Amino acid sequence: MKCDIILAGVGGQGILSIAATIGLAAVEQNLFLKQAEVHGMSQRGGDVQSHLRLSDREIWSDLIPHGGADLIISVEPMEALRYLPWLASGGWLVTNSVPFVNIPDYPDNEQVMTELGKAGNTIVIDADNIARDLGSSRSGNMVILGAASSFISMPFTALEGAVRKIFGRKGDEVVEVNLKALRAGRDAAGR
Repeated sequence: MKCDIILAGVGGQGILSIAATIGLAAVEQNLFLKQAEVHGMSQRGGDVQSHLRLSDREIWSDLIPHGGADLIISVEPMEALRYLPWLASGGWLVTNSVPFVNIPDYPDNEQVMTELGKAGNTIVIDADNIARDLGSSRSGNMVILGAASSFISMPFTALEGAVRKIFGRKGDEVVEVNLKALRAGRDAAGR
């Protein structure tokens, strides 16, 4: 078993929480894990991405080569587009449809969606709206993780357990809204 994942987004969108959730779930499943993060100007809405490699065997490198990612999980559509060169043939792209317009010349979202559609195996959902409907606009990242969960080589219950542990110190209400977001994302993806 091997699962190479690129996580992409903009600072403050919860990419590192997604990485922590997947990482903790992987450790609980006795998988090997390597992670490399790039924190652009995250506090100013800059690019944030992470390479996350999971395997049932030892992993030697923490970086995923171009064309080597089994999955791209993105909470922002233009950031998904930026990392398409890493997607393997037959790999999956799961992204939020709602742009985080943080630059004056942000491209037309329809053009971005058209380009993303050319990637092949693509799931695009409005994670922001789903999270808002659940009462927590901050849980869009967990919606996206839920949408991508069927492409991650571990049981969904492992991700749920990791959400409980990671958000547990913030109280039961925060845990429950994040679990609802995770499940809503999985349902929205129809997988």
